[in-house]
Amino acid sequence: MIRTLSEQESLDLLPSASVGRLGFVDGGEVQIIPANYTVEDRGVLVVRTSSDGILSRLAHASPRVAFEVDYHDDHRGVGWSVLMNGSLRAVDDDEESPHVDSHRVIPWAGTSRTLRLRFRAQRVTGRQVRRVRDPLAEDD
Repeated sequence: MIRTLSEQESLDLLPSASVGRLGFVDGGEVQIIPANYTVEDRGVLVVRTSSDGILSRLAHASPRVAFEVDYHDDHRGVGWSVLMNGSLRAVDDDEESPHVDSHRVIPWAGTSRTLRLRFRAQRVTGRQVRRVRDPLAEDD
């Protein structure tokens, strides 16, 4: 069974995860890059990346991007997905938010990722799924 989540329900799920995917168009091709993140504020995320990677090229262009975060639990048969569309730009040191220390985002790919990017959502959608057991199926 799939249920559409409200914007607030979707935003409330974001702190429970730490990895999402940034989607954008680069050179006419769609790219989807995994990224660790932290929630800075309502609909605002911060990621860290390397200063010479593909995401660094986006930092000063303020492109339209998508950010998706998913969760699933196979054992319980539940999951959710939040998709946000918005903009991405570099965070200056003097812009550090009083709500979060963006240096605390620990990238799985290594701490040499010193460029901080702020994603600001302009559209947020979410869905929750719960597996429906077939009552006629044999028990495992």
